[in-house]
Amino acid sequence: MNKYSTSLLAIFVLVPTLLFAQGSSSEPEIPIEEWTGRTILLVGAHPDDDAGRHGTLAMLQANGNDVYVMLLTSGNVGTRDRTMTRQRLEKIRRHEQINALSALNIPEENYINLGYTDGMVEFADKEELVKRMVWWYRKIQPDVLISFEPGYRYVVWHKNDHRSAAYLAVDAARAAEWHLIFPEQVIQEGLEPVSIREYMYWGSEAPNMTVDISDYVENKVQSRMAYLSQFTSLSDNYPGTSDNRFATLDDLPEEERKAYVERMTSRTGPTETFRYRRGAPDGAGSGPALGETGGDN
Repeated sequence: MNKYSTSLLAIFVLVPTLLFAQGSSSEPEIPIEEWTGRTILLVGAHPDDDAGRHGTLAMLQANGNDVYVMLLTSGNVGTRDRTMTRQRLEKIRRHEQINALSALNIPEENYINLGYTDGMVEFADKEELVKRMVWWYRKIQPDVLISFEPGYRYVVWHKNDHRSAAYLAVDAARAAEWHLIFPEQVIQEGLEPVSIREYMYWGSEAPNMTVDISDYVENKVQSRMAYLSQFTSLSDNYPGTSDNRFATLDDLPEEERKAYVERMTSRTGPTETFRYRRGAPDGAGSGPALGETGGDN
């Protein structure tokens, strides 16, 4: 290869890299602990998916931000109790999620559930699902989107609903910024496009942000303990039969209750990690190979 060819190749390789580096960043301009007055939207698949990041949500809410949680499914399948129905479990999971968010001081009206059946998101009408997500994005106008890691350089493996939530969260962000995608929302309903330029992904193989939640550990412990139908023996045998009967810690045998509190306390550490990215949603999974330096890591 001659010098001319080598130089030309270098230009083709380096120019896109430089342009990408200028258009994205792996660090927030203001430390997350100092954020205030922002609108934050977390997107997940099931009630309790957000639990691992409840310390960060509690901190953001306490610091004067407006935190919303959008979940795609009602969680109406996750039980081994053969007497349970989908309709009753949906109510139980909603009750638990609202209690969990209450421990974080996030109001019930900031909880959005799209009501899809647990385990079936990948079979839903994708256009309709993204359209509904875009409607909420445009309604809320979030500054920051928090979601499952969709993949860093490669699509990451998640179980089915998590997998769908990971990529749909970003797909909806891209659609929400273009007024000619679902234009009736803009023309007929008066919603405005929104350009989300900050992202925080959890469950990433390339985390670059560690959040100190020391002051909110107790909030997180209390919120995680709200999911009794998922994290205790009540998953196999939920008490009562009424749709308005919701279990409490007192429904657990004393020994299990103590063990449950101890488990949730011991497993709740003082930090939470994310892959932070600032830039357009188009490059959600872009960046240098792990271990390399670059504009987005």
